[in-house]
Amino acid sequence: MDSFSIGISGLKAAQKAFDIIGNNVANAATDGYHRQRIELRPAYSGQVGSILLGGGVEVAGITRLIDGLLEQEILRQKSLLGQVSQEFATLRTVENAFGEFLEGTGLSTAMDNFFNALQDLSAHPTEIIWQNQIVTIAKTMAGQFRTLGEFLTSLKNQIELEAKNTIEQINILTNRIAELNDNIEKQEISGGQANNLRDQRDQSITELSELVGIETQARQYGVIDVYVAGTSVVIGATAIDLEVGLKEEGKLGISVAGANNFNINVQGGRLGGLLSLRNELVSDIHDDLDDLATAMIQQINQYHVQGVGSTGSFTDLTGWPVTSEDLADFDPPVSDGTIYIRVTNTSTGTVTRTAVPINASTDSLTTIATAITAITGLSASVVSSKLHIQADTNYKFDFLPAVLPEPTASTLTGSPPSISVSGIYTGTANDTFQFTVVGTGSVGNGTLQLEVRNGAAELVSTLNVGSGYAAGDKLDIGNGIKISLSTGDLNAGETFDVDAFADTDTSGVLAAIGINTFFSGSSALDIAVRSDIAATPGRVASALGADMTDNTNASRMAGLKDQTVTSLNSMTPGEFYRQMVTNIGQQLFVKQARKDNIESMVQNLGNQQGEISGVNINDEAAKMLIFEQMFKAMAKYLSTIQSSLATLMELL
Repeated sequence: MDSFSIGISGLKAAQKAFDIIGNNVANAATDGYHRQRIELRPAYSGQVGSILLGGGVEVAGITRLIDGLLEQEILRQKSLLGQVSQEFATLRTVENAFGEFLEGTGLSTAMDNFFNALQDLSAHPTEIIWQNQIVTIAKTMAGQFRTLGEFLTSLKNQIELEAKNTIEQINILTNRIAELNDNIEKQEISGGQANNLRDQRDQSITELSELVGIETQARQYGVIDVYVAGTSVVIGATAIDLEVGLKEEGKLGISVAGANNFNINVQGGRLGGLLSLRNELVSDIHDDLDDLATAMIQQINQYHVQGVGSTGSFTDLTGWPVTSEDLADFDPPVSDGTIYIRVTNTSTGTVTRTAVPINASTDSLTTIATAITAITGLSASVVSSKLHIQADTNYKFDFLPAVLPEPTASTLTGSPPSISVSGIYTGTANDTFQFTVVGTGSVGNGTLQLEVRNGAAELVSTLNVGSGYAAGDKLDIGNGIKISLSTGDLNAGETFDVDAFADTDTSGVLAAIGINTFFSGSSALDIAVRSDIAATPGRVASALGADMTDNTNASRMAGLKDQTVTSLNSMTPGEFYRQMVTNIGQQLFVKQARKDNIESMVQNLGNQQGEISGVNINDEAAKMLIFEQMFKAMAKYLSTIQSSLATLMELL
């Protein structure tokens, strides 16, 4: 009977081998399938005397051909590829949005056109055609900023939505992995082999790695636990759902559903790419664009508030609404300083300048309004969180830095000459020039002189007003300021002062609350030309002089094109923008190179995996022939044994 057992064991082994080969061939094109191999070993039957008798063959098991280290590396590289592919695709979209600017039709050109229009206006400061041009071109530039700002805002929202969709896919996969873990464990605890189920589970893990970076931990009976960013998402047969949300600082992260403990340090896979884009790459580009728009708004406005256009001084001005009336809450912050308001009595021609001190930590719109109301000819109020300044009848006001027509202080006595002051101060800081009489006598006679010293008591100039000076001639003291004296007497040691202003708002509060600004808004999303400027282009503040026909303010606003700005990393606006575009291109180049390298690595790893775990149809066919011959031989063997027994029985 042992002979029959041997034959039957061979037939069973061959039949089992056919099943394995058939399963391999059937799954030759199945993603994630690992080739299986039947393991045979000789069966022991017994011993007769000194002879050890064989018992045929037995199936020791079915081996799933897999390299664990190789599989882990494939998971890691596919996770990296998922992230870099997502980052590359999204940055390419951003590049396309910015790419048109390199062709001379976008923001770069619009900025150049804006500064060029200011230069044109400086050549024709009172002509309406050039005033209209700067308004039109400024609107175009602001529109370009808003278009980009809206695009990046929409892109960030889309990334957040895609992250939520991705987390849903992740939850589906983790639940599938947990279910397969359960089935694998049940089957293998009972002594079975769940190779096909393991393949299905491992394929789901591979798909999960393409969505997010994972770590795995093998357990008994084929169970694998899965972790995402240090959080368990699969523990045996239990899956833990995740959710996407924003942390307090506005960054996107993941958390166990319902825990609201969001982790932004998620790497790998599509989700890692989306979080990297939302929290860093796209957000950094958006922040840079906002910084550029904010710098343009602030730099232009800080000059514009001090000037006037061809329409002249104001009878009323209204700022924009602020979220808090307290200066301490302003962002960007204002500083301690002074506002200098120039008031003109239109009936008498008298011009006065009043200083309004600003304390950034204690003042509010209301305290500023109270201080302005105390100025003769003006009243101010706060309406709907906006400062409103109004001139009384026969009064106008402005913030021109133009020197007052007469000295601001004097110790002249007797029959002094009339002193006229004119010009536009070209210095970089506010100053007071004191004129001291040297000698005694009448203007135009003798050796009479004026020594001019600045606020630091440094001698600036010595002016001859004695012999050789004709009453009424203008004398240049430097920095754009001139004085002239009529006939009269001067005494040695007498003095008079002339205040010179480079900045009539050293606190920056006027630009912060929108008084006489050119632009409104605070970022790329809301930058716009002020509606009152757009409606009345003559309000474009091109002049700083008392006659209000000069081009000084238009020229210095145009000069901002070549001035470095601290908030723009000490670059000019054009340089900062060009660096933005260059950085996007550099990031794309790096992402493309990395993506190509990882794809090549994944392909090489896949080839190695195929050599180990893949199904080769020719090899399987060769094995089938071997086991077919084995089956036939075992059948022949059994037939021979049966014939021999039949012959023996006949003999008996």
